[in-house]
Amino acid sequence: MIAAVVQMTSTPDPARNLERAEHWIGEAARRGAELIALPENFALMREEDDRSPNPLAAPLERSEAVRFLSAQARRHGVVLAGGTVPEAGPEPGRVHNTAVVHGPDGELLASYRKIHLFDVMLPGTELRESATVAPGEKVVAARTPAGHLGLSICYDLRFPELYRSLVDQGATILLVPAAFTVATGRDHWEVLLRARAIESQAFVVAAAQHGEHNRTRRSWGRAMIVDAWGTLLAQVPDGEGVASADLDPAQLERIRTRLPALRHRRL
Repeated sequence: MIAAVVQMTSTPDPARNLERAEHWIGEAARRGAELIALPENFALMREEDDRSPNPLAAPLERSEAVRFLSAQARRHGVVLAGGTVPEAGPEPGRVHNTAVVHGPDGELLASYRKIHLFDVMLPGTELRESATVAPGEKVVAARTPAGHLGLSICYDLRFPELYRSLVDQGATILLVPAAFTVATGRDHWEVLLRARAIESQAFVVAAAQHGEHNRTRRSWGRAMIVDAWGTLLAQVPDGEGVASADLDPAQLERIRTRLPALRHRRL
C-alpha cells in the first residue's frame, strides 16, 4: 500500500491554501498513493497573536475545509488524512484542532480533537495554543481501506502513552500531521518520529508544514514516512512537495513476531 505525505507552506489565505492542497493531493494520487496525508492547519495558518474569530471554524458537517477534503478523497478514490481543520467548539473564542480522515467515497471515517496543546516558552519562540484551541479528550483509531490508522497531531508526538493506547486499539499506521517550530523541529522532529515508530512497532506517516507562513510563524518541515524498524522510508526536502513509500504489512508483522516487545510489556 503506497502512502504519501504532503508538505505545505500554508498562509493566512484559505483560497490559496486549498488550491495548493488540491495540487499536491493530485500529485500524490498520480504517484499511486492510496493513503494521502496533509499537514496540520493545511487550510489556514493564522498569525500567532490573532485572537479574532477563526474564519474557517464550523461544525464538521458545515465546514468548508471538510467539504473540500471529502470532494478530493472522492475525486481521487483515496483515503485522505486531511491534516487538521478548525472545528467549532462549545467555548467562545476557542476551537478544536481536529484531524479528519475521509474514505475513497468521500465519507468521513474518523475525527480526532488534539489532546495535548502547545503552550511553550523557548528562546525566540513563545506559543500558547490553548488561547485559541480547546483540548480534546478521546483517543481515536480507525479502520480504513488503507489500514488501521491511529490519529494524533503535532505536539501529541511528545506523549508516548497516547501511541501505546492507539496500538492497543489495533493501529498499525500512526498519523502525525504537524507544524513543528524550527527551534524544536531541528533537534526533535525526526528523533521523536523514529522513536514512536520503534516503540509502537508501527508505520509513522508524518505530513508537515514548512517555511515562513506569516510574520509570526515558521515551521521546520521535513515531512517523512518511517517504518516499524525506525527506518526513514521517504522525506520531503525544504519547500512544498510530496514524498511516498510502500508500506508492507508483512514486514510489520515480521518485526512484531521476531521482536515481540508489545507482548513483553509488563507495566
